[in-house]
Amino acid sequence: MRAAVDFLTGNKIINVALIAFIAAQTMKVIIVLVVYKKLDFRRLVGSGGMPSSHSATVCAMAASAGKLYGIESGLFAVAAVTAAVVMFDASNVRRAAGEQAKILNYIMENWGHQKPEFVLKELKELLGHTPLEVIAGAALGVALGSAL
Repeated sequence: MRAAVDFLTGNKIINVALIAFIAAQTMKVIIVLVVYKKLDFRRLVGSGGMPSSHSATVCAMAASAGKLYGIESGLFAVAAVTAAVVMFDASNVRRAAGEQAKILNYIMENWGHQKPEFVLKELKELLGHTPLEVIAGAALGVALGSAL
């Protein structure tokens, strides 16, 4: 992994975060393939699902900052607080928005043949994460960030 960390952008923290994001998104494709027997490459760029790439990215950033500069550093503090905010948002705010999208999509499907003009396409329902998805993403990010 060290060669990849040195190669990508020249910034170890950004590189580890990028590797964690790519790993999490790739894992989503593999998990969907194993569980649903369906190859869905849209999972490479989509949000939501197991593991949380948001959590993996910010936890890799925080873990690598802590490893490089120490957990008492200001850089680690900023990264850790950012990670906490992102993970809270992923598991609460974005998840609630996804649940609302499911309800609105159901209403629109059952509205009848006349859909209101303001709805041009179906709302995206897979926006947020379950706590387990956030924890899995966080674990992936910390593991990759610590492997620096």
